[in-house]
Amino acid sequence: MSIILATFMSAVEGTIVSTALPEIVGELGGFSLYSWVFSAYLLMNTVTVLIYGKLADLFGRKPVLLFGIIVFMIGSLFAGFAESMQSLILFRLIQGFGAGAVTPIAMTIVGDIYSREERAKVQGYLSSVWGISAILGPALGGFFVQFSTWSWIFWINIPLGLFAACGLIFFFHEEVNRKKHKIDYMGAALITGSITLAMYVFVEGGIRFNWVSLQSLMYICIIAILFYLFVKHETRFEEPVMPFSVWRIRPILIANLTSLLTGMILIGISSYLPAFVQGVMGLSPTIAGFTLTVMSIGWPIASTASGHLLLKIGYRNTCIIGGFFLVLGGSVFMLLPHFPNPLLAAFGSFLTGAGMGLTSTAFIVSIQSTVEWQDRGAATAANMFMRNLGNTVGAAILGGLLNNRLQAYFAGQELNGEKLDLNSVNELLSVEVRSSLAPDRLTELQNGLTNALGYVYTGVFILGLCALFLILLMPKKEVKNSHS
Repeated sequence: MSIILATFMSAVEGTIVSTALPEIVGELGGFSLYSWVFSAYLLMNTVTVLIYGKLADLFGRKPVLLFGIIVFMIGSLFAGFAESMQSLILFRLIQGFGAGAVTPIAMTIVGDIYSREERAKVQGYLSSVWGISAILGPALGGFFVQFSTWSWIFWINIPLGLFAACGLIFFFHEEVNRKKHKIDYMGAALITGSITLAMYVFVEGGIRFNWVSLQSLMYICIIAILFYLFVKHETRFEEPVMPFSVWRIRPILIANLTSLLTGMILIGISSYLPAFVQGVMGLSPTIAGFTLTVMSIGWPIASTASGHLLLKIGYRNTCIIGGFFLVLGGSVFMLLPHFPNPLLAAFGSFLTGAGMGLTSTAFIVSIQSTVEWQDRGAATAANMFMRNLGNTVGAAILGGLLNNRLQAYFAGQELNGEKLDLNSVNELLSVEVRSSLAPDRLTELQNGLTNALGYVYTGVFILGLCALFLILLMPKKEVKNSHS
């Protein structure tokens, strides 16, 4: 039950913020920082998931998961009191620092206590819990925004975290073979530095500095050097934070690379679909939440089916079916700027959720069936890291693309002697301001946002095609080890 509650807490956080963020931006201002609210959370989530995975292998699952839950609750508490976008981003960093321990360690515990056959079904159920709990996120986000205050989208995590922590303390017991370990602080620092700088370049490139410039070249060189040093260090360190040895197994390599792409797809939809529904269509946060809720319906249904399918038709065929769903979902979203309709948006969300459910469950079970106990936490965390990295990179790249296209669209445009810029979009996301806009200004802002989001959804479709291509490269014969 504690694992389910912890997973529930993580799932709700993902979709509830997406739905409420347009209203938050409308109140606090700073649309140019929109993507940083996601990126800050995802950054810390991504860079810490590897560290937590390794620490769980070294010191046990229970203390690491408890620490993550506590830090997550602290970040949630202060995020509800944020009075500016800058402070909100800071508290989201704290949330992400705790969240990095929640999902991967929860899945690792399931991998520990069940056999291979049971693991397939239970991981499917756990993924279903993630999806089912996420159904409440958009609905709660819309409810709090319309009838209370957006602060509750963060404060709701506190009672969930308390119940999960109490359950772990009193009912979960594990035996850990304790010995002296070497913690890979250098590896953690190198990967943190490279990802942080890469995010800054993707989000601010073309806005604060030109892509073709000495400054841009300098950043790219530093990122490449840091990543090279990270890989070199990890291959030499006795207990690396990223065990590249497991990446030599082809199914794991492909699963991790595909998870990177699916993470980008997921963040591209969940981050910007509410802004499209509220800003372009002019609909309420509740309806915007509905369009994301449908993704969370497709996800658990497909996750449950995946748990059964992979035992009958294998990991590869299950993932191929999921890949086709991702491509179909991307196709629907490409149509959305031309046919803005909430039902079409919901249909695209459902297809994408089905694709995510089929692939994610199969990947986790495949990986956990290939490695031994002492590597299972790190191997599971590595896959979660790649999906989170996809979220992080996707938020940065797609957010940067959105800002860049908006800036290009508004360049040189004036209405009644006033120039339009990125932060002019704030007016679309605040219900009160939007209702007072002149018709020509409202139309121009909507056209600009529609045009920019069209590029984002084209990117989502291309990512789906790439994911399907990688899945087709999976070996037809499955790897089966005696220790699975």
